Amino acid sequence: MQFIRQHSWQLLAGCVYILLSGVLIWRDQAYLTLFPFGLLAVYFAIYYSEWTFLSLAFFTPLSINIEEWTDSFGLFIPTEPLLVGFMLLFLMLQIRKPIISSEVWKNPIIIWVGLYLSWALITCITSSNPLVSIKFLLARLWFIIPVLLLGSYFFREKKNISIFLWLFATGMIITISYTLIVHASYRFGEKESHWVMWPFFKDHTIYGAIVALVVPLLFGLFLSKKHPPLVQAVAIGFIFISLLGLYFSYTRAAWLSILAALGVLALIKFRVRFSIIATVGIISAVILLFSWDAIQMELERNKYEHTTEEFGERLQSATNVSTDASNLERINRWTCAIDMFKERPIFGFGPGTYAFEYARFQHPENLTIISTNFGDLGNAHSEYLGPLAEMGLIGMLMMIGLVAAIFYKSITLYNRWPKEDTEIRTLLLAIILSLTTYFVHGILNNFLDTDKAAVPIWGMCAMVIALEIQLKKESIDH
Repeated sequence: MQFIRQHSWQLLAGCVYILLSGVLIWRDQAYLTLFPFGLLAVYFAIYYSEWTFLSLAFFTPLSINIEEWTDSFGLFIPTEPLLVGFMLLFLMLQIRKPIISSEVWKNPIIIWVGLYLSWALITCITSSNPLVSIKFLLARLWFIIPVLLLGSYFFREKKNISIFLWLFATGMIITISYTLIVHASYRFGEKESHWVMWPFFKDHTIYGAIVALVVPLLFGLFLSKKHPPLVQAVAIGFIFISLLGLYFSYTRAAWLSILAALGVLALIKFRVRFSIIATVGIISAVILLFSWDAIQMELERNKYEHTTEEFGERLQSATNVSTDASNLERINRWTCAIDMFKERPIFGFGPGTYAFEYARFQHPENLTIISTNFGDLGNAHSEYLGPLAEMGLIGMLMMIGLVAAIFYKSITLYNRWPKEDTEIRTLLLAIILSLTTYFVHGILNNFLDTDKAAVPIWGMCAMVIALEIQLKKESIDH
């Protein structure tokens, strides 16, 4: 009885929670029972901000979109509520007493992000569907602001960088292990590979992209310093599981992005100048532009389809734009994006509007067995053509400029970082290669509007910003 009297309020709250939970479950609104956990998350975010922020890395691969159960709106639990909370917390702290230094605001990555978001705001005003565009921009803000800006604050402590990467890798390994177990029950069939990662990932394309992203990070964490035997064994196990996950994702773009990362690794190790890389890239783009018809004719001769799960066969089918439905549908989406750009070349149709507009731009000859006349199957399948259709030429140039700034700052930082600090140099190299896998993959798909890609990508950008500021301070002190 004394226990009941001492804890009467807690017991009463518990009974009310159980009663309400029963009612909500009975009314098919079970997701609302998570509200108390949301309040608990707010408490930890305020009083244990650093650890709550770092926990985002672990929860991101394990987050679940409640759209599957609500049929009304999409929300990744628990990451998006935490991100919204952190964005509001950041704004309140910044108004009360700025926590972000001037060096952060001057960083080219931050400047390009600011330009991109500013142009997105302008194109929201001219959008064909302003409400959709504003919602899209708000979602981008709570993905970018808390991770990029608060990250640059928390990553001043170098130990937080490795903690964040380890937590993200651990969460991802749990997801990969779950996927492999489910996939094994179907004998690793190719058709089943499209959905066995549910409910953590929507399909195998985004799953493969994030698995490819985590592979360089795992190698970096393993090689960064001398670990105790148990940690070494865990790291090796993580690497093995991630490579298995990469192979059985059956995602050709993910495999190719790893090859691209190896190419970037060679360029960095041979210290090829950024100006040479940029020149070669521009010349290649010009050649591609003027030779596109001949290249397309050559690609159309490739009728190689992946009829088995064999690795070489699937890679050969990656350039089949004659009979491969997946490749043909991607061409269809890209063609729609370009035609949308031609109709609205300056402001585009507005952020987030591609899925609502592309249907009428589909050409009958481009339709595939997986196309829909309603145009309700998503985005432009490109981080670069998507902004072209939605925010015009300036939007695409902003995106390209942002990607160029990310690689320029990260690679120059790696070259300038003291060689005796092998741990940070190794992690920096792993970050560069991880970013490479994603932005190469971004030619064929776009996932920055999801927490799965946004949290690790902007988190790694924040690490680069924080480390560059730290290097400048150490140079001044010496």
